[in-house]
Amino acid sequence: MVLEKQLGNGCTWIDLDVDKIKNMEDLSDIYGLDKETIEYALDRNERAHMDYNRETETVTFIYNVLDLEKDKEYYEAIPMTFIVERQRMITISNHKNAYVIDQMSAYLDSHESLSIYKFLFAGLEIISNAYYPVIEEMDKSKDEISALLRQTTTKKNLFALSDLETGMVYLTAAAKQNRLLLEHIQGHALYRRFNDVEREQFDDAMIEAHQLVSMTDLISQVLQQLSASYNNILNNNLNDSLSILTIISVLLAVLAVITGFFGMNVPLPFTEEPNAWIYILMTSLILWVALSQWLKKITRK
Repeated sequence: MVLEKQLGNGCTWIDLDVDKIKNMEDLSDIYGLDKETIEYALDRNERAHMDYNRETETVTFIYNVLDLEKDKEYYEAIPMTFIVERQRMITISNHKNAYVIDQMSAYLDSHESLSIYKFLFAGLEIISNAYYPVIEEMDKSKDEISALLRQTTTKKNLFALSDLETGMVYLTAAAKQNRLLLEHIQGHALYRRFNDVEREQFDDAMIEAHQLVSMTDLISQVLQQLSASYNNILNNNLNDSLSILTIISVLLAVLAVITGFFGMNVPLPFTEEPNAWIYILMTSLILWVALSQWLKKITRK
């Protein structure tokens, strides 16, 4: 339910798992968290941003974390809350982003005497790195789906392409929000308080955030291009099918007119001719061939 570890220089890291905390009021009573911060932590739709309280010098960071459970047909990102105080950092997690806590804990075990902000930015870098295997998987899926669509443009493959495109839109938006948050930190007065080690770790986190945005944006654009291309192909196929059906209906109309004309119960030419049906059939075929050649010439234009 509560993970507590020492960072160094009297600083502490506390992780609160909201899935295991029955009474949310304990977060306020025991750890001094205000209701607004708790709402941030529980809001699944909260965007990445930073809040700074000048009076208490408390900074709240909301960062987008990849949801590896994939509840839908595509990946999404969920917010994770980091609260930095003078001598304490609190993370508020759940079962969907627990893997980040595990990796941060392993990082802490392999490093000694970390400052709060160095540990924070190391955690943000860990979050960015978690996106890469999934993005590589999605890029591979993109190539496989594209190859399948080249063979047969089926609904199943089109739905798979649509799910892939939707997931990449979510990841691209999450990566861009994370980058904007780091850029906000860089322009904030808080950044000037960092020492060289903290700034170096921040730069590493910024590099990973920019690289993540570039990767997701590129794949998203490729997916949009693929989707647009196959939509154009389907539209062209539909137009070709409609053109063929129109030509067939026009050709059949010629035969219907001729046979209908000679089917009238009035005196007509060749009514006494025993081989009249042959002449009518040959004339119909000649007109049908001539009309088909004319229509084919028009469609080619």
